[in-house]
Amino acid sequence: MSVVQEQAAIPVFFTESAVHRVQELVEDEGNPELKLRVFVTGGGCSGFQYGFTFDENQAEDDAAVERDGVTLLVDPLSYQYLIGATVDYEEGLMGAQFRVQNPNASSTCGCGSSFSI
Repeated sequence: MSVVQEQAAIPVFFTESAVHRVQELVEDEGNPELKLRVFVTGGGCSGFQYGFTFDENQAEDDAAVERDGVTLLVDPLSYQYLIGATVDYEEGLMGAQFRVQNPNASSTCGCGSSFSI
């Protein structure tokens, strides 16, 4: 089984709120080729941190989650930390942001942007 097939077996979830916000941002940019990329890097107050960026290019080994015409990309290195996670978009007193709800994280920081395994 290839890496892409294995990754497709255990998805990363993409909420309706996140999909809607990405649709708005892509429309504002006027570039329908943009995809939201979520990634994990070292750092943050808990050891790892989440990052988000828009990307026109999908690598051969990226996991891709498509919903309502929007694509979420995850590179293979980040995917191992995000299996079963949910990408959401929230607006509240702390501002508006994409957030990851990650069942693999043993702890998270107060702002929710970093985690440890």
